[in-house]
Amino acid sequence: MVISAIGQGFLWGILGLGIFMTYRILNFPDMTTEGSFPLGGAVCVTAITHGISPVLATLLGIVAGMCAGFITGMLYTKGKIPVILAGILVMSGLNSVMLFIMQTPNLSLLKQPKIQDFFTNLNLPDYYDVVLLGLLAVVIIIALLLFFFFTDFGQAYIATGDNENMARSIGINTDRMKVIGLTLSNGVIALAGALIAQNDGYADVGKGVGVIVIGLASIIIGEVLYGEVTFAERLIAIVLGSIIYQLLILAIIKVGLDTTYLKIFSSIILALCLMIPRLKEALHLKTGLEKE
Repeated sequence: MVISAIGQGFLWGILGLGIFMTYRILNFPDMTTEGSFPLGGAVCVTAITHGISPVLATLLGIVAGMCAGFITGMLYTKGKIPVILAGILVMSGLNSVMLFIMQTPNLSLLKQPKIQDFFTNLNLPDYYDVVLLGLLAVVIIIALLLFFFFTDFGQAYIATGDNENMARSIGINTDRMKVIGLTLSNGVIALAGALIAQNDGYADVGKGVGVIVIGLASIIIGEVLYGEVTFAERLIAIVLGSIIYQLLILAIIKVGLDTTYLKIFSSIILALCLMIPRLKEALHLKTGLEKE
């Protein structure tokens, strides 16, 4: 069970990396997440059931997520719709898109090939194939993100999130950066959806409900545990935060609590993690006053 939770942590960590690109760098929450995540799974699973290879099907899922992010970006920058509302509009619309793609609310991968099948010949113990797949995917995504963010274009993207007015004053097209950020972010999120759908063995139109909480939990737990770190270490901390989160969920299940209410437990864990920095500040301030 622990190995399975670690494997899940790697896969969900990809979701955290995608959310990080908007939530932490551009400083706004993108609600498209709850639509692009299941969309990636829906497109991937549908493609596999139509005879397309799992690798190509996964890439199609990524492209679908990028299209969703692009539409949100255009609504936000060109349509002047507030970003949260733009994300909600796209998220709602994607529900119908997924039903059109799958022709059913739920589609199984029973007896169909999956991307983790490529590791079958390695004769790995149970769940280690998911760990290996998740680790490989995380390494590739982090490497690509580091390459992107250390280019001039990537630095312009970071500058847009740091100080939009300053970025605009030095000639950066901030609207373009936001559209690109939302597009890339949702592509990464859809990748997580595609891989998790294959791991679970099915795609479901309702699978995106609450996933933004899981992604934010990965980010917050990583930040709380590791504090001030380099950019590369921060990306790694998000994945480690995701693994820790999955282990916490496993502990809740082991204790015997009703799994029907996992989402409220997830929200409580996130709320506690968000409060820890404030509690630390309050404790530090109280200690300082006592010393004086």
